[in-house]
Amino acid sequence: MPDANRRSRNVGLVLTAVVLAVGAVLPELLARFGGAAGADLAKIWSKPYFHVGGLPVTFALVLKACLFVIILRLVTRLARRFIRRQVLDRTTLDPGQRYSIEKATGYFIVLLGLLIGLSATGLSLSSLAFLGGAAGVVIGFGLQNIAHNFVSGLILLVERPIKIGDRIEVGSLNGDVVQIGARSTWIRTNDNVVIIVPNSEFITSRVINWTANDRQVRFSLPVGVSYGSQPERVREILETVASAHPDVLPDPPPETLFVAFGDSSLNFELRVWTRNQVQTPKRLISDLYFAIFRRFREEGIEIPFPQRDLHLRSVDGTALPACVAGAGTPAPSHTPDDR
Repeated sequence: MPDANRRSRNVGLVLTAVVLAVGAVLPELLARFGGAAGADLAKIWSKPYFHVGGLPVTFALVLKACLFVIILRLVTRLARRFIRRQVLDRTTLDPGQRYSIEKATGYFIVLLGLLIGLSATGLSLSSLAFLGGAAGVVIGFGLQNIAHNFVSGLILLVERPIKIGDRIEVGSLNGDVVQIGARSTWIRTNDNVVIIVPNSEFITSRVINWTANDRQVRFSLPVGVSYGSQPERVREILETVASAHPDVLPDPPPETLFVAFGDSSLNFELRVWTRNQVQTPKRLISDLYFAIFRRFREEGIEIPFPQRDLHLRSVDGTALPACVAGAGTPAPSHTPDDR
């Protein structure tokens, strides 16, 4: 589906480029074959309406500029595709590094193409200093967030605190990085929902990257058993159940910690390592809890309910007979005078 969408966008750009190319040569066609009316339309088409740095701006120039931008975009896409398939995919770089190089190459081609296009029109770049200053003021006030996100996107591509395929957590959001753009990053959750996050959040906020070093992560499962259980047997069962799961790594092996004497239970913590269930930790934890509960029932190990013991240290001598007597007799009914 993404390839089909990409092809459809490319076809749309090609068709737009063809239309703009026809419009760019339309004044000459009208002047040659359109007679007097065509000559008048050609004059309107090529009439300068204002000047930018000494360059007359006409309808024909605007069409040629749009045509140039579309062609530049097509060339950039083809160049990125060539670099990705013919160069980067044949290297040992990880997907995140390949994506960063491909993206940076695209930015370089666009910048180089714009400079060449401006030079080809004869426009002096020094004459745009005033416009550049005005654009800086506009960016400082109206487009500050967009500029911040764009610069943050460049930092993400160069510094690479996150990369394509990483499992990250930002605030309450947990998912996989599927795309890092110039302004935002796309994160796909376990519900197959793509959430678009501004790039600045990854620079100014704390980000948990579960797979920054590798795909191996550890999960901890709290387990409580009754005080009548044998701790050594509980540890053996927990580690045996964890080792039997296909997604739990044998190295490092599962580990059981006796963490506390609880109010109603002996509290343990089962620690397991996995690579396959990084995206779905709840599924792994659920599978282990199902297996642990089944083995506990087979072994007669009780998972206790909360319990409280009440100890009476001293009781008033006159209150004890009344309490004993009251335990076997119903409470007296109240009369209206008692209220």
